[in-house]
Amino acid sequence: MAELFDQYRTTYNRTVDDSIRFSGLKHDFFLQEKSVLLADLIAERGIARRDGCVRALDVGCGVGALHPYVKPLFPDLHGCDISRESIARAREENPWVTYADYTAPVLPYADGTFDLAFAVCVVHHVPPEHWPSFVSEMRRVVRPGGVVSVIEHNPYNPLTRLAVLRCPFDEDAVLISRRKAGRLLEAAGLTQVAGRHFLMFPFANSVARKVEGWVSHLPLGAQYVCSGRV
Repeated sequence: MAELFDQYRTTYNRTVDDSIRFSGLKHDFFLQEKSVLLADLIAERGIARRDGCVRALDVGCGVGALHPYVKPLFPDLHGCDISRESIARAREENPWVTYADYTAPVLPYADGTFDLAFAVCVVHHVPPEHWPSFVSEMRRVVRPGGVVSVIEHNPYNPLTRLAVLRCPFDEDAVLISRRKAGRLLEAAGLTQVAGRHFLMFPFANSVARKVEGWVSHLPLGAQYVCSGRV
């Protein structure tokens, strides 16, 4: 898997854009929506420290495409990935983030280092037999009271499946449902596990977000977030 993503160091964004071109949207739209979702998660879970800072880890961060969008949220952001080439590009483009490449499965951090660990569209690249250890590692590096969050593709959304089918580095992807993700978090010892679907509508406005909020418990959105407290 590391060698696969090494190949996309310079073409990652364009490859994603090509896979979702049928939607009329660009990757930027989805990255912006995820930044809003993470801001909501911080507020809802109340994980900021006394100084208002959240020390966060993006597991499987790739080329760091999300990081310019979440810079206002995380003055102390770390990212790690098994692809050394991807991390090299991330360092070039986001010098304010602390990056590390590593060899799976053990994350290169001490126990309880972070307030929040999140993985964005990463679990579907992990072989299903390794899902439990992947989530357990995320839990290990988060402090008591902190949060572990998984953002993933919704396997019940047909347009999501089409996008995955069109993406060359998703050829071996195994999509995971929100319910299954929730069970993984609970099995890892996380509490207050909850989740919701989002990206039902291709509009970044208050009306669309309000409607999505009303039906977020239904598996209709293109993606979902599932989180739990350590």
